Amino acid sequence: MNREDVCAKLTQAGLNLIQQALSIFDRDLRLAVSNRQYRLMFDLPDELTRPGTSFEDTIRYLVLRGEYGEVEDVEDAVRLRVDQARTFSPHYMERRRANGRMISVEGSPLQQGGWVTVYTDITGIKAQEALLRARSEELSEELLAHAERLAQANRELAATNAALEEAKRELTEMEARTRLVTEMMPAHIAHVGPDLHYTFSNRRLSAIMPGSLSDIVGRPAPEALGAETFARIEPGLRRALKGEANVFEITHAASGRRIRIALTPDHGAGDQIQGVYALSMDVTEEAQARAALSQSSKRELAAQLTSGLAHDFANLLTIILGLQGRLQRLPGLPAGAGELSRATLAAARRGGTLLDRIASISGPREIRPQPTDLAALLADLRIMAGPSLPEGIGLDILVAELPGPVLLDSGSLQDSLLNLILNAKDAIGGGAGRITLTARPVRDTWLEISVADTGPGFSEKALRHGLDPFFTTKGGEGSGLGLSMVYDHTKLSGGTVKLTNRAEGGAKVTLRLPLRQAGTKRAEPLLVLLVEDTEEIRTDVREMLRGLGHNVIEAASADEAAELVDLPGLDLILSDIGLPGGTNGIDFAQGLIGRGHPARIVLMTSLPPGDALRSRAGAIPVLTKPFTIDDLAGFLARKEAA
Repeated sequence: MNREDVCAKLTQAGLNLIQQALSIFDRDLRLAVSNRQYRLMFDLPDELTRPGTSFEDTIRYLVLRGEYGEVEDVEDAVRLRVDQARTFSPHYMERRRANGRMISVEGSPLQQGGWVTVYTDITGIKAQEALLRARSEELSEELLAHAERLAQANRELAATNAALEEAKRELTEMEARTRLVTEMMPAHIAHVGPDLHYTFSNRRLSAIMPGSLSDIVGRPAPEALGAETFARIEPGLRRALKGEANVFEITHAASGRRIRIALTPDHGAGDQIQGVYALSMDVTEEAQARAALSQSSKRELAAQLTSGLAHDFANLLTIILGLQGRLQRLPGLPAGAGELSRATLAAARRGGTLLDRIASISGPREIRPQPTDLAALLADLRIMAGPSLPEGIGLDILVAELPGPVLLDSGSLQDSLLNLILNAKDAIGGGAGRITLTARPVRDTWLEISVADTGPGFSEKALRHGLDPFFTTKGGEGSGLGLSMVYDHTKLSGGTVKLTNRAEGGAKVTLRLPLRQAGTKRAEPLLVLLVEDTEEIRTDVREMLRGLGHNVIEAASADEAAELVDLPGLDLILSDIGLPGGTNGIDFAQGLIGRGHPARIVLMTSLPPGDALRSRAGAIPVLTKPFTIDDLAGFLARKEAA
């Protein structure tokens, strides 16, 4: 016999011990549950006490037997009582049965539909009331009537209170489920009042916007978000408080992440706006992919526009070079003609170089990121750039420690950095100076590489147009495509380029590229026993484990899990701490460890660190909910390595 059958039998046995008659009909007016007193009180045949019995059939049986006295039309009497039942309204009544006994009937609707009715034999109570009325000369008729009305009102109030308690329980369960769902979502969900104070928030703000506060309910938005971030969000909040829903994206300055924010007015019960619902998501990777796609489209358009012109221009340059070469070889040229011819040839060759650089910008090109040792790449760059730097100009390369190889198109990056170093050399000019190249990770989102010099810095015009194709400050010596090519390569990789002047003097060009760690070897698939009593969480964790390549079997309690722990090949047991029944997850895990179970055992919980129950886990690893698939993978890998 399974657990559900045992519970059903225990429930029925308990109901049969109640001295009052009880019936529960569902929303379709069919009997769901009744006890023995229900059958005995109304002397019902067995077929009218079985689950699924129609309420209409039961009423018809009682009407025909005279339970409701004499009626002129049986079907009208049945229809009247069925229609009253369909209103599902709380009710209390007292009536005399055909056998002369008095009963009270108390009905309460259920949140799930249907109602529960309790029938009480009050014949003795009514007899006592009659005796009291007959023998008590001091009590007036009015006082007795009032007492009866008060007693009936109290019984009706008790029925209403029972219905309210049931509704409160359902509401509490619904709130708990809603809280669980919001905590599991990879987004910050919140409600802001008209005074811009948070009235609700899940605990994901600091995960979406690192550096923000976590406990923000009751705090003003500028304090929770920080002044700079709030300044970017405030216009959208103001529009939402005026009734305009809006969606926009900002760059979170502290982390460099791209955040999409959706703001929806809370109209409340009336027309007055009660606040704003806010949903914030990290869309950094999406924005990087979108920028790369946009840049690729621009490149294709530029290629279409310039390919024909470049072809014709190349033909003209070929003709010019050929004619000037023949002209230079002619004997007896006038004075100065040879010098003009050489200048014309030099200009034509520069035109050819310009065509090559146009082709490198507008022509089709693919970014091919490969696992790259950044420190080694920059060491090679130093060797390449060294011979181009004159005496007196030094090159410093500073690299912050990275956890391992990163995915980069090393060729494009090396070309870009060499171009920036040569530009810095030209900016310093003939005097002494230093060029400093710095590379560092920005949180876990960007790889930031900057090239700074001690020259005069960018002019205001260069700061505005330095990344535009063909813009140059070198006069006839520059093509204006150097920084543009750096910009093109960086944007195609999903990054950004920023031109600034240093406070201590000199120019600085900063590249930000997506920081992507080179992938590690995929973990071997495991056979995992997942023990979790909440179905929704069990489903989510199961899909995470499967997404990591593992095979999963499931249990909803320690008792169910105990029947599965001896399956051959079981590698990992992942159990929640809070489990139903007499055995929690910690007791279950310690029991397995005590008998030397070979599988690796890990616990998970939403209890905070320091909780008394959680602290009982001791040396058993504990994963804190909510977590993402990356959190789960990292936790399992970290503990495996340990």
